[in-house]
Amino acid sequence: METAALSVFALILIVFLALGLPIVWVLAAGYAVFFLYARMAAGMGVREILRVSWRGIYGARHILEAFVLIGMLTASWRASGTIPAIIHYALPFIEPGWFLGAVFLINCLVSFLTGTSFGTAATVGVICMALSSASGMSAVLSGGAVLSGIFFGDRCSPVSTSALLVADLTGTDVSGNIPGMMRSALVPFLATLLAYSLLSSLPPHAAAAASPDSLFSLEFRLGIVPLIPAFLMLLLCLLHLGTKMTMALSVAAAIAVCILYERIPVLALPRMLFMGFSARTEELKPIIDGGGIMSMAEVAAIVAISSSYSGISASTGMLEGVRRRIASSSLPHRAIIAAVSVITSMIACNQTLATMLTHQLCSGLLEDRWEMAITLENTVIVISPLIPWSIAGSVPLAVIGTSPAALAAAFYLYLIPIWWISCGMRRH
Repeated sequence: METAALSVFALILIVFLALGLPIVWVLAAGYAVFFLYARMAAGMGVREILRVSWRGIYGARHILEAFVLIGMLTASWRASGTIPAIIHYALPFIEPGWFLGAVFLINCLVSFLTGTSFGTAATVGVICMALSSASGMSAVLSGGAVLSGIFFGDRCSPVSTSALLVADLTGTDVSGNIPGMMRSALVPFLATLLAYSLLSSLPPHAAAAASPDSLFSLEFRLGIVPLIPAFLMLLLCLLHLGTKMTMALSVAAAIAVCILYERIPVLALPRMLFMGFSARTEELKPIIDGGGIMSMAEVAAIVAISSSYSGISASTGMLEGVRRRIASSSLPHRAIIAAVSVITSMIACNQTLATMLTHQLCSGLLEDRWEMAITLENTVIVISPLIPWSIAGSVPLAVIGTSPAALAAAFYLYLIPIWWISCGMRRH
């Protein structure tokens, strides 16, 4: 029965994706399949199925709570001018001679500070692609540099939803995982930066594109003050303050900047925090609009439904047979987890469910929970965006307006698992 249920789920994924239906609908249909499996194959009552589903969702409550803070953070950083200020100070370093390296670094910086790949792609990524077009740089290479950069922070930012998910699944702490993530990705990071810097010198360049500062100055008061929320977040992260408290204090600082520096009316703030920031200047809207609690609604639904899957599968032992076969394999553990990551990413079509499935299937391979956390970060988290039909990669590609060919130039995403697997083989 479990094979039949998984096959039906895979068929639903293929059909729904072919029809272009939202991933939430796909997951909801999948929940119906697993609900029927628990009812018919495992003999569970309706109340019991709902109870174990809720248990799975409740286990992800810390992530769902963090989503509210992340939505408020991304909106308040836009409204306070924090993101425009980061762009303002970073853009002068984007020289034609090392354009791709600079694009990679600025997207790394913003994604680390915001913790969102989609948000970074929709702001800095869009600007970088506009600059790329104006300077005559290859859209494929520029798109690859953007993708590499936005997933730098998605993987290791203290406010990243994927980092929070991995920490929650493995019973570890995000702030404790970050040093290990940084160390394990140092060589891929430097190799990626070197590759982009060298490639920047190959194509001809036109004159540098105009800076968006003229647009930002119509809406924001640029300067050092808007950077306070970002500096505060970095400081609190270094002090190992709790992730939620760090985000909450950064939001509070951004709200203070909104009121005292940007002169935003206090009564306008609740709507902005809930619905997201909306620029008054039409030309700025495609660049800076977004954020807010509602911007996290879809990803929260994805996590909630995916978490209910884990509750059902844990109670029914649905994946136990597959897990035992994986555990008995003689291949290097890191290579197994990477291979499973490719399959789960292809099936799940989103980073969240792929991460949950990979952890569940490979949970018996590594006894050290900290090593498991780093291994998940170095495999499924960066492999999922490389699957063309996964929303992890397809959404940023659509946002920045480039083709899936840019995935081939996202060097950072596949250098990390390759390096991590090779290090594991040398160790053994």
